Order: sequence, then C-alpha cells, then structure tokens
Amino acid sequence: MKIHFLGTAAAEGFPNAFCRCEHCNKARELGGKNIRTRTSAILDDVIKFDYSPDSYMQSLRDNIDLGAIEHLLVTHSHMDHYNAADLECRREGIAHGLQHPMHIYGNGTVMHHTRAAIGRFEGQRYQFHLLRPYETFAMGDATVTPLLADHDRMETCLLYVIEKEGKKLLYGHDSGWFPDATWAWLKGKNLDCAILDCTHGYTGNSRDRNHMCVETVLEVQREFQKENILKPEGQIVVTHFSHNSKLLHEDFVRIFSPVGILPAYDGLIINI
Repeated sequence: MKIHFLGTAAAEGFPNAFCRCEHCNKARELGGKNIRTRTSAILDDVIKFDYSPDSYMQSLRDNIDLGAIEHLLVTHSHMDHYNAADLECRREGIAHGLQHPMHIYGNGTVMHHTRAAIGRFEGQRYQFHLLRPYETFAMGDATVTPLLADHDRMETCLLYVIEKEGKKLLYGHDSGWFPDATWAWLKGKNLDCAILDCTHGYTGNSRDRNHMCVETVLEVQREFQKENILKPEGQIVVTHFSHNSKLLHEDFVRIFSPVGILPAYDGLIINI
C-alpha cells in the first residue's frame, strides 16, 4: 500500500489564516513541514480518505490526478473533512475523459450533504453508498470495515480499516479514545499501519473525547501492543494537528520518534 498524506492539519489549518499566536507566527517563519493544510490522504492513487476544502490545491501541489480516484471514503461531514459541493466539478460536461464513476461512501449525514450538492448527477459520474459501523463490504480489490469513532455525539462518525493485497490499514481519525465496540473489533487484527488523530498537544487526560492528544496516542500504542492490534513491526502515523497543540513539526518528532511513531506532514508518502 502507498499512502500519500495530502494534508495534516485540523480544521483551522496550521497556521490558522486568521491567527497571530506565537505558534502560527513561528510556523509561517519556518515554513516547510510546519505548513499544514486540512487533513486528507490517498491510498494507492485511487482511494481517497475525505475531501477537504484544500483538495484542489493539494492536487496541484503534489501533482495528483483526482480524475483517477475511484473510491472516496468520508469519515464525517465536518467542513474540514467533506466539501461535497466541490465534487460537482467532476460531473459530465464539466470534467472530460473520465472512464469510471466515483464511488462515495459515508454515514447518513454525509449522504444527505452529497445528495444536496451533487445528487442530481448520480449515475455515470457518481455512485453513493450508505455505510453502517462494523458492516464489512468489498470495494474494488479491497475489503473495508467502517468502525465507530468517538467524535461528534450528533453524528455517526466513522473510522476505516482497509484490507488490500495482504496488508491492513486503520484510518483512525477523527476520534478520541475509541468506543468499546471498536476496541473489541480491533482486538487481534495485527494491523500493518494505523493513522491516528493527534489534534491536541499535552492535555493531562489520555481519555479525551472528540480528538486525541499526545497522551492518548501513547496510551493507544500501549493498547495496540497489549491486544495484538498492531503487528510488532507495524507503523503508527499521527496527523490532524491543531495550532492550539502549541507544537511544531520538530516538537512532534522529538516526542514521538523515541517510541517509533511517525508524525506526518503534507506531501509525505509511505509504503507499507
């Protein structure tokens, strides 16, 4: 599996365009890996996780052919993760030379936004798929299981486990400490890679809801080891960083590298 991280920031970006805090100012000054756009990733060039408001810019920056995307797995409807209106640019008569529909997967709220934005064009260019937690389905040459997240009590937010060509990947955000049913499903799965939310810095509470912090990620790593959720050689990658974490890229590297966790940055590509 090739995983291409297009964006690695929380909802406001890092730096926040409107913010003058010392951390945003420092990120602007340093540039490079400290400039983070809204979170999204692409798997093997054809599977996209979420469609952030920055997707168009990210495709230009990283020379991504969004016309090649066959499957769009949406975690939830929050504005930084799903900009459904932008997908109208893919419809017939606007985008040319496309040979396949884009299959869009998500919860009921995601489907509502999808139908409101582009539902009149479903068919040749789009196919919509309503998902429910823990119901596994086939998606091209992959098998996908949506898992329940702890993120927004008013929405059934989803995480995804992708099994493809003998490898297993957890796309594990947005979420705080996972719900019990998700932990039970993950037990003994021996994942090859887990991508986790690390929105916050140090909070003093490893069981934060809605998002993870540094302490949560470290406790999740211990739970993964204890319950054989991640292979011994498996990789944890952290992403979805907020400027309110008060941590820059070198800080995340300093914190996580000693325990083998990889902090993602915009444009990072890894192979598992």
